Amino acid sequence: MNTIRSVCVYCGSSPGRDEIYLKAGHALGRSIADSRLRLIYGGGTKGIMGAVSDGALRAGGEVTGIIPHFLLNKEATEAALGRLDELIVTQNMHERKHTMFEKSDAFVALPGGIGTVEEIVEVMTWAQLGRHRKPIVFVNVKNFWDPMLMLIEHMRAEGFVHTGHLVNPLVIDKVESVVPAILTAAANIETPEGVSSVIARL
Repeated sequence: MNTIRSVCVYCGSSPGRDEIYLKAGHALGRSIADSRLRLIYGGGTKGIMGAVSDGALRAGGEVTGIIPHFLLNKEATEAALGRLDELIVTQNMHERKHTMFEKSDAFVALPGGIGTVEEIVEVMTWAQLGRHRKPIVFVNVKNFWDPMLMLIEHMRAEGFVHTGHLVNPLVIDKVESVVPAILTAAANIETPEGVSSVIARL
């Protein structure tokens, strides 16, 4: 059983074209805080990133922002960063991702762009290589992740996802179900032989 103390959220630094994405980010941040878990995220104060952070902070949660120096003026504002109770400024993206991984007990992907895809795929890769068994979640807001999930299933079917039982992300449509699903997954993580090789939809 893994103890969940912190949840890493990967998401866009842009708001997207539908307000549902920002609402989902805000709701997820609030849910993490309400569960007394620490939010670990990319430090941005704009877009969905800003919504997640704001949701957690408004609910009295603890928030750690991790951002590379060169993005400070692109993805964040100094005033908004001052609201965080912990800010870690890294030298580059690699250090940022490694620090986020080390500080997090679970990983959640909200809608985002290429950077979000890269981050969630990397933690899936590390799971496949046996580096960790932390829960991984796709929040499928407005079916945003359907093309990605289809690609993963295609890779499985064609024999390119090895040790598939270690790469088993949860796919959750409702934001309020994310934290309970993470806690349940962590409680059952010690029985790898019982894990399905197909993506579970909750």
